[in-house]
Amino acid sequence: MNELVAELKQHIVTDLGLEDVDAKEIETEAPLFEEGLALDSIDAVELVVLLERHYGIRLTDMQAAREAFASVRTLAEFVQTNRA
Repeated sequence: MNELVAELKQHIVTDLGLEDVDAKEIETEAPLFEEGLALDSIDAVELVVLLERHYGIRLTDMQAAREAFASVRTLAEFVQTNRA
């Protein structure tokens, strides 16, 4: 799971173009939206694309997406459960 968390952090930085963020500095439990990384709705769309591109996961349920996008840890758990 730690390897997946590190991989997701790197994908988030690269795929979302977070130039001033070091993947290693992203807190695993910190919120991805509002506080924490302070991602916005456009970043949410990019996260959906990231999941499909890298893990073959197609997100159609917005409630599931909200829960999965709470933190890097919840995103890793979601990927682990739903990976194609």
